Amino acid sequence: MTRFSFLGVALAAAIATFALVAPARAQATRTWVSGVGDDVNPCSRTAPCKTFAGAISKTAAGGEISVLDPGGFGAVTITKSISIVADGAEGSILGSMTNGIIINAGPKDVVNLHGLFIEGAGNGLNGIKFVGGGELHVRHCLIRGFQDGATGIGIDIQPTVKASVFVSDTTIAKNNAGIRVKPASADGAAADVFLDRVQVVQNLNSAVTADGANAIVRLNGSTITGNGAGLTASNGGQIVSFGNNAIAANGAGGAPTGKAALQ
Repeated sequence: MTRFSFLGVALAAAIATFALVAPARAQATRTWVSGVGDDVNPCSRTAPCKTFAGAISKTAAGGEISVLDPGGFGAVTITKSISIVADGAEGSILGSMTNGIIINAGPKDVVNLHGLFIEGAGNGLNGIKFVGGGELHVRHCLIRGFQDGATGIGIDIQPTVKASVFVSDTTIAKNNAGIRVKPASADGAAADVFLDRVQVVQNLNSAVTADGANAIVRLNGSTITGNGAGLTASNGGQIVSFGNNAIAANGAGGAPTGKAALQ
């Protein structure tokens, strides 16, 4: 065999090897989880994964993890733009003695959580712990039972960058505290939080807390009742109501710091 023939054979073998290996490393823009899935699968619709953590490693940034059928899909840490959607099938996360979801993404990343049931079983740390990301959208979720002695917050928002958080049509119940907004002390850290049609009920301590001059919460059409305390603003934090919220029967009333007119 001539030198050129040998090189040709070697090149052809290298190309063939790459063709076999490359697809295995590729990440899909949409993946699936199932109660009877397996994380060794490619997370396709016909071969779904078992957990959100298993699926997220196989999902491209900006992609979506969809729940195929009811199941418990485990706690997950999110470090990139992604959507986790349970639409029509129960997507459950059990956060006993841990955080249900940790979000520590980049300053321009957008995370969407839709239709999730996040259960703390009476001893979970936090339902959703948000420490990094550009935007977080939480829709049609139930977060309850996070009552760890040291933390136990339904949604804990402590970004190290400027972030916007939107929570809608969601219930946060029976945690140590409902929602805490407390940006880090780092330069540029701030949180602008909008609660739309949110029920924060029967939490042991404060329903909604805005702590720090860069923490602002806006309430629209929401119910704050049966909590150890209603609204708590400290260290320059703001809680602004659109005047159409039900805030009653809390251990300590806690009025909004301001009111915005409905347009």
